[in-house]
Amino acid sequence: MLIDTTAINQQRHCFDADAEIWIFGYGSLIWKADFPFLEKRSAYITGWERRFWQGSHDHRGTLEAPGRVVTLTPVPGAICHGMAYRITHETLAPLDHREKNGYLRELTPLFFTDNFTDSDSSTNEGDQAQTQGLVYLATDDNPAFLGPAPLDDMARQIAHASGPSGPNRDYLVNLAQALRYLNVDDAHIFALEQQLNRL
Repeated sequence: MLIDTTAINQQRHCFDADAEIWIFGYGSLIWKADFPFLEKRSAYITGWERRFWQGSHDHRGTLEAPGRVVTLTPVPGAICHGMAYRITHETLAPLDHREKNGYLRELTPLFFTDNFTDSDSSTNEGDQAQTQGLVYLATDDNPAFLGPAPLDDMARQIAHASGPSGPNRDYLVNLAQALRYLNVDDAHIFALEQQLNRL
């Protein structure tokens, strides 16, 4: 089921005009940063694991044949690596639209794993170890949530689904490649990729 959370997100977590905003990406935001950003850094959050449990009816699937994309599930002690982007207030609106199918903006402690920045200016916060950030999270009570399934079933659904943003298969393959680039070992993602390659 398609649900548009854009309006809800635009009422959440308002910031002062001069506040620094960091967005944490753990799925397509890692490898498809098609939005303006001031700086990007590898980072992680704690207490969450990445899972292909969210339905995609608007990007990687359709209402009739939804794809699967990642969300986060709470797991004590877990670490989820990804990419953090420092953005302006204006960038929140297009991100809210992009993540509209069941995802809500949540505040989270954000820990940087690098000692460098990728910035559009000569000044940066390269020595900053952590900050407060935002993450788009689709919980199990949103209408597009699909939940767990056998690995083979998820791989088959991903193999056959496609939507306005392209084949669902590409989403999984690109995410796995991006995690390898970050030297992140994610057993769920890589096992699902292996299963997909067997089909």
